[in-house]
Amino acid sequence: MANGTVRPASHDLPDERGVARRLLESAAVLAYDPATEVDWETPLDKDFHGASPEWSTLYGTPYWAELTEAQRRELTRQEAASVASTGIWFEMILQQMVLRDMYAKDPTGADFQWALTEVAEECRHSIMFARGAEKLGAPAYRPHRLVIELGRAFKTLAFGEAAYAAILVAEEVLDVMQRDWMRDERVVPFVRTINNIHVVEESRHMKFAREQTRKRLARAGRVRRHINAFVVATASYFIVTSMVRKQVYESAGLDVERAVAEARANEHHKSMMRASCSGLMEFLASARLLTKPALAFYKRANLI
Repeated sequence: MANGTVRPASHDLPDERGVARRLLESAAVLAYDPATEVDWETPLDKDFHGASPEWSTLYGTPYWAELTEAQRRELTRQEAASVASTGIWFEMILQQMVLRDMYAKDPTGADFQWALTEVAEECRHSIMFARGAEKLGAPAYRPHRLVIELGRAFKTLAFGEAAYAAILVAEEVLDVMQRDWMRDERVVPFVRTINNIHVVEESRHMKFAREQTRKRLARAGRVRRHINAFVVATASYFIVTSMVRKQVYESAGLDVERAVAEARANEHHKSMMRASCSGLMEFLASARLLTKPALAFYKRANLI
């Protein structure tokens, strides 16, 4: 790098080189340090929500109508912390997949340098989410043990378009909800700052994931596409269904059994999830990754 300009290697493909160079330039101009950008010192103000109420898993249910405003705010704070914890879990998977993909590749390439930049940003995001969950007064929410082990296998075995498309799914779902949260003045200010940082920096990660997915699928045959479509859909199902753990209801002082039942039947929340994924589904369709088996998983996860 000289005078702030990244010089791509001659072996990079023109489109890929252009995307990676632009992302590096963007990161050099617009990047955040959560350690200093987020207000970690001000005590938690419990008069605020942790997320937009409309994104709560219980919003619109009879149970929600019975809750006091204080209970609703506590619930959204716990739900936001659960989403953050799931984000940490998947960001750790993401980092390992990207590093493995770049292992032993030419470090002079813009794509290689961007990949390491993305990993550095994801490390900062994970620390930011961890501190945010702690400040929200939440315990450590983790996916179900089976999901953790499936994630361990996925990050070890997934490669190419399967890895990058799964990365895209996780990032796209978070992106839409966090755009709402960061603009919502009902949400506690430090969470809004966290969401803003994540949205800005993840927009670069999503662009790279889309580009890599297209590139890896360029010469893929029918069988390979069908296999990867199924792998990505399965991973997406477990990611999305792990976002809000049932323990949040216990932490919020609610009747866990009733809350879980009403959340599962909540058509409002299902419609919010489907709306958030409309652009993502269009991309997967354009990449021919919406096969019938894959669609079944997306429908079960209420993403389509």
